[in-house]
Amino acid sequence: MEGTELQNTSETSKTEVQNLSAQDKARKHHKTAKAAISFIVMILLLVALFFAAVNIGSLKVSFPELLKGLFVEYNEDVATIYDLRFPRIVISMLAGAAIAVSGVLFQAVLKNPLADPGIIGISSGASFAAVLITAFAPTLFFFTPLFAFLGGVIAFVLVYSLSWKGGLSPLRIILVGVAVDAMFTGLSSALNSMNGGNMSGVAAIVNGNITMKTWDDVKTLVPYVVIGLVLALVMTKMCNLLALEDKTARSLGINVNAMRIVISLIAVLLASISTAVAGVISFLGLIVPHIGRILVGSDHKALVPFSALFGAFTFLLADTIGRTIAAPYEVSASIIMSVVGGPFFIILLRRSKKYAK
Repeated sequence: MEGTELQNTSETSKTEVQNLSAQDKARKHHKTAKAAISFIVMILLLVALFFAAVNIGSLKVSFPELLKGLFVEYNEDVATIYDLRFPRIVISMLAGAAIAVSGVLFQAVLKNPLADPGIIGISSGASFAAVLITAFAPTLFFFTPLFAFLGGVIAFVLVYSLSWKGGLSPLRIILVGVAVDAMFTGLSSALNSMNGGNMSGVAAIVNGNITMKTWDDVKTLVPYVVIGLVLALVMTKMCNLLALEDKTARSLGINVNAMRIVISLIAVLLASISTAVAGVISFLGLIVPHIGRILVGSDHKALVPFSALFGAFTFLLADTIGRTIAAPYEVSASIIMSVVGGPFFIILLRRSKKYAK
């Protein structure tokens, strides 16, 4: 009898294990399918928004006319759109992708879901450095992203060091970051005021305005963004490991501090170069990663590329809305993001038990 009971128990345990295994496989399949559908939908939405943004304005061309004007024969309307709208659209997409991925990396490094390059002062530090170069050394315009990167690094070091008190508190990082952001924003605004507010380059950086951007700005932005995004993709495995406890990561032979520094520098690079060209854009690096985790999960191998696509879509959408909502006047994309991102940040803060204490 006892042998029969043991056998029945063993068979029951095997059945339960098989059921759990089947459930796990079903969940993984569901997550994979959901992530794949999210990627496909996001790519289609981005392409559709791109062509919609091209045609929003006084000049409108059909898709065949656009292709013909770009690649076959000269068309005055297409040439005008190419010179005026295309740089703005490309910069919106590149800057949006860079800021969104920067937010993903900062959240991985700091283990803080509320981390955002705009909130914790990185963007304002980069902005201040870019404003200094634009105002006092305009001949170094091409190197503005490098100086902005240096400003972003200084801001990050300030936030990191001032937040350290026997360890890093997520709430303390946010509070110190807000203070650092206010300091650099004030300095940038002061420089803009000292110049009478009539230096378009300085004002554009301070106000996050991409209205008058040209193909020269695109050429300045492209190499840095491409390098930064490639490095971010390379570091996705390390971002996953940083989600573990530090002791666990070290037991796997990972130099946790070195990885944090490297990933932080990549994040600062992406945020800084975008700020140098497009200005300070707050909350984009906060909103996109959170929605991305809901759609594709927390695996950075999927989250980083999806955030790049979603960030490009979100910022281009904000800029397109800004161009149309009060036409013929324009509302800066940075203002649109602030109006949407502020309530989003408050909701996240209230829903997080960790920060509600």
